Amino acid sequence: MNLESWIDIPAHSDFSIYNIPFGIYSDVDITYRACTRIGDYVIDLYELSNAGFFDDIDKHLASAFENKYLNDFISKGKHITSLVRKRIQELLLKENNSLQSQKHLHSKVLKPIHEVKILLPLQIGDYTDFYSSEYHATNVGKMFRDPNNALLPNWKHLPVGYHGRSSSIFVSPHSFYRPNGQTKPADADKPVFGPTKLLDFELETAFVVGKSTEQGQIIPVNQAKDYIFGMVLFNDWSARDIQTWEYQPLGPFLAKNFASTISPWIVTLEALEPFFIEPHFEQIPSPLPYLQQKNRKSLDINLEVFIRTQNGTETLICQSNNKYLYWTMEQQLAHHTINGCPVNIGDLMASGTISGPEPHQYGSMLELTWKGTQPIKLSNGEERKFIQDGDTVIIKGYAQKGPIRVGFGECMATVLPAKTLHFN
Repeated sequence: MNLESWIDIPAHSDFSIYNIPFGIYSDVDITYRACTRIGDYVIDLYELSNAGFFDDIDKHLASAFENKYLNDFISKGKHITSLVRKRIQELLLKENNSLQSQKHLHSKVLKPIHEVKILLPLQIGDYTDFYSSEYHATNVGKMFRDPNNALLPNWKHLPVGYHGRSSSIFVSPHSFYRPNGQTKPADADKPVFGPTKLLDFELETAFVVGKSTEQGQIIPVNQAKDYIFGMVLFNDWSARDIQTWEYQPLGPFLAKNFASTISPWIVTLEALEPFFIEPHFEQIPSPLPYLQQKNRKSLDINLEVFIRTQNGTETLICQSNNKYLYWTMEQQLAHHTINGCPVNIGDLMASGTISGPEPHQYGSMLELTWKGTQPIKLSNGEERKFIQDGDTVIIKGYAQKGPIRVGFGECMATVLPAKTLHFN
């Protein structure tokens, strides 16, 4: 069924009437409010609620929409949030006059995107990063271990992951300082201190936990979808040289916790439902029973990465797809809680770098340049082995099936030079 809106939506917009994502905005008069987006307009959900459009769903939604984060709204449960999304969609339909005819509300409800600032949508209590792309894990294994045994023995038995740092997750667009840390050059007998020389992006998606659990509670894999509110794009920035020196035996630490970037719009699972497809991978060997998922599906989301240099030149360097993940979101969440670990509304679970089978589908500079041995050429003639100061990395993602297009917008951050440190 083709849906048309009375609001003008640019062709190929990520924010079609089929999407209706959720976010938080501010402007010259408003500190923060919940919103959605259609085309090039933000829709103020507090004002919609005040006008009575959600009274039959929940008369107390206005207070949730006036919060700094979406956590309280998400906590109302999918039975409410799904109805709200559906109602917004109905109000925007061409044949629906309920909001369309109330011209006096339009200036309060509809805000041009260029007149507002989109804020961090969640209070993120905890953040976990998985390692769920077989192509990526295989490439890394070939580079640093035996190419004939690239995957470690546990990789096809469980979703490998680590706990990251939620305090350094920033919303797109933002900038951050190149991190300092210890590295050990190959020809040195002791470590040195200074800015990372091997700064990298990681092309990822992430899902938002939509229901909390208590300690000891396990989320069954075939019920896990009910605990997932929606998804964002994610860039888990990485300092490869710092990581190489520090990660044994406990894994990533300073190489990962300095900055991660999320896209500002949470796209709901309801909006993404048309894009679940047959799995790209058959899981062999079959995972243990707690990870055996009925009707396991891949999610077909096109992903792109661009580098924008300081002079404004933009180059497409990667085209991948979310479907190349070996482990699903549901399996990740089931594994995360199998030991009784509690999760909370707003927790973020990232996929790990998403690489495809072909070189142009590799989701990191580490792979695209094969550890810096094969520099990539940008459209302005410059070359890159890793990310330089002044570079902006932009991740885009969208799903499309016939006329139905649902996108995420941009996940964008710019690298600033490292701060100079003096030790006295």
